[in-house]
Amino acid sequence: MNYDLIVVGTGFAGNFFLKRALEKLPESARVLVLERGKMTTHADQVRMRANSETDAASLIRQTGMSPEEKRWVFNVGFGGGSNCWWAGTPRMLPSDFRIRSQYGVGIDWPISYDELEPYYCDAEEAMSIAGPSENSPYRRSRPYPLPPHRLTEPERIVQKTYPQTFFPQPNARASRAVPSRARCCANGVCGLCPVDSKFTALNGFTSNYDDPRVELRLESEVVQVDREGNLARGVTYRSGGKLHSVSGDTIVLAANAIFNPHLMMRSGFEHPRLGRRLHEQLSFNAFLYLDGLDGFQGSTSVTGQGYMLYEGEHRREAGAVLMETWNVPRYRPEPGKWRQFMEVYVIVEDLPLDENFVEPDPENPDRARAHYQRHSDYGLNGVARAREKIPDVFSCLPIEKIEFTPIRDTDSHIQGTTMMGDDPATSVVDRDSVHHEVRNLLVLGSSTFPTGPAPNPTLTLSALAIRAAEQYYA
Repeated sequence: MNYDLIVVGTGFAGNFFLKRALEKLPESARVLVLERGKMTTHADQVRMRANSETDAASLIRQTGMSPEEKRWVFNVGFGGGSNCWWAGTPRMLPSDFRIRSQYGVGIDWPISYDELEPYYCDAEEAMSIAGPSENSPYRRSRPYPLPPHRLTEPERIVQKTYPQTFFPQPNARASRAVPSRARCCANGVCGLCPVDSKFTALNGFTSNYDDPRVELRLESEVVQVDREGNLARGVTYRSGGKLHSVSGDTIVLAANAIFNPHLMMRSGFEHPRLGRRLHEQLSFNAFLYLDGLDGFQGSTSVTGQGYMLYEGEHRREAGAVLMETWNVPRYRPEPGKWRQFMEVYVIVEDLPLDENFVEPDPENPDRARAHYQRHSDYGLNGVARAREKIPDVFSCLPIEKIEFTPIRDTDSHIQGTTMMGDDPATSVVDRDSVHHEVRNLLVLGSSTFPTGPAPNPTLTLSALAIRAAEQYYA
């Protein structure tokens, strides 16, 4: 059987593309979705206290920096990262799309904020995002579907001090009950939400798989894109210990930024940038010990988002900084001061380096090798600047002391290995996520990101997937 569309992966990118494609495809269309892992229900995840039965770390080999210094965390199974994400959904700012033009560093994205803005709205509506529609850092054409979460008392002081740069965090943790999800319980264990409040593929994309045109095959690992010249003919996948081949008119790769390039290289694709520029943001924590001011009154786990150190001429030399203020209790041991505390999670923009890359593991080509040599000087400069500035930024609060943690992983926002761009010589896919040479092959997800701006990538990659389907089936 020949399929009109074959989608590899069931995470955000694959499902948002599929959702919009189904609106465009005829009733006679046949769609195949292939997922490497199993489907684990929310109830089973809670029972197991794990998002997946698969040990994701065993599927790759990490080299370069030690796993203690740099590790890549991802979820294998139906829904991909939607099972384990924390559900923060800030947009990128307009300057993030034109960092070369505005600040003389990095690479401009081939699309602008304004081009992506309506698709941001579509993704926010689909996920019932809770956020501040009236006072927001973004130019918006539509309001957020849900009102923002409640801030803590320290955050309200910060917001009063910085009304133009501090806001409630936009997120996919419901601020009130919606048909498929409960209201956030503010439990603070959002990697595995106990009440199924955050948006996931399991509670948000059921319509994709209720559609009679769609066939889902689980435990089906795609090992090759079958190609004839500049045409993708289908894919070969492994299931039940056997190899199977299926043909399709359009092939969509929607795995993460390790497995997208790994699969392409195993399929014979070559490009100087393929697999290169593996990156994400840098991060650390600032623990603010308060004097006489209690925290932890918010209605979700991450309640505030600060841009006080984001924009400015410093971005010519140091990464932009996005600050999340957390509402997960970390009680102080001193009597009478248990709640006098605020945690700030500091996320710093990084610039991709070619020396960080993904390739088939020379010791076992079936496995991907993720080699991360170092962070960029640009990102490290951003970390140093943030640590210098944070005491002054939060001087509006009564602070006894501030403790900084070492640089740590963000949330394993794996990015950059199949970069998008207008020039086929320097990018793998075009502005619509279509491969420059094989025009019936699309590559989706944060693997296409040209740079690593500070905002969490999920909303942007989801909007790009919706836009890719809209453009491809126009």
